[in-house]
Amino acid sequence: MTHTRARLRLRPAIAATVLALTLAGCGSGGTGGSAAAGAASPAPTENPVASVHKADSVAALLPADVRKSGTLRIGSSVGGPPNAYYPQGTGGKPVGQDIDLANAVAKVLGVTLKRQDASFETILPALGSGKFDVGTGNFGVTAERLKTVDFATYINDGQGFAVKKGNTSLGGKVTDLTRLCGLTIGTGAGTTFEATLEAQKKVCAKAGKKPYEVKVYSENGAILTALQQGRIDVEMSTINGLRHQAAQKAAQTTFLGEYHRLDVGFAFKKGSRLTRAFQAAVNELIKDGTYARILDKWGTTPSAIKTSRINPPEQTS
Repeated sequence: MTHTRARLRLRPAIAATVLALTLAGCGSGGTGGSAAAGAASPAPTENPVASVHKADSVAALLPADVRKSGTLRIGSSVGGPPNAYYPQGTGGKPVGQDIDLANAVAKVLGVTLKRQDASFETILPALGSGKFDVGTGNFGVTAERLKTVDFATYINDGQGFAVKKGNTSLGGKVTDLTRLCGLTIGTGAGTTFEATLEAQKKVCAKAGKKPYEVKVYSENGAILTALQQGRIDVEMSTINGLRHQAAQKAAQTTFLGEYHRLDVGFAFKKGSRLTRAFQAAVNELIKDGTYARILDKWGTTPSAIKTSRINPPEQTS
């Protein structure tokens, strides 16, 4: 398989267009519609986090130094809706499911988050170096990641595929990667999608077919642009992200369904004493109904979990 890396940065004019295409119509309550270039439709206005209060029994699980400082450093990957994105461009505040859940957990724990945006592929290594206390970015729990990182799960998302609207070459849901043989697939750098495509790169040769090609990008917007311009045939990304994207008329994409489910969690340095506290905080939010309200706000209710787990085994189906 030919593996071409294209870690691209968009020119401002293109980035503005992509922002409009990706985020158009993401508001609730009839506020949707096509956004002007460089702007985006309003994010959902509900604020389920506002009513969250500190739970002393959960906060007691935090290490003493964290309880004393009252702060946690969080590395946050802001990629696209519904997980985390900038509705008004990078000059504003990020919003999304991951943002709401992290803020709600912080309120349960009685701490303040010092958020720093970081590229997806840099966050997990930065946990090990001590730069961040916790990381978010729709990180799927995999056997490989569990070797160096601990997780407290908060949702069940996973992997899926999308094509440009009108492209019927794949026919429908992709359940076997041999259906991608001969095509060019765009995906994110350092993701489980890249790892899956790399691990399975010999399937086409075994089937006597032309290999698929993978192009890897640092930004979700660059993948969408490449798909729209015909530089890639297929996009591989999160189930929730691709479903949301396909619902935006301006994006002009078709979601091909789920390929593989994965638990997703807050990430920590291996052995971190924060993991248990975050697990308990998520379970507190599930119990009091805040969790369900956050997922309903962002349209991700089908990805809800019944309870948070620490380091569950990688899902195999």
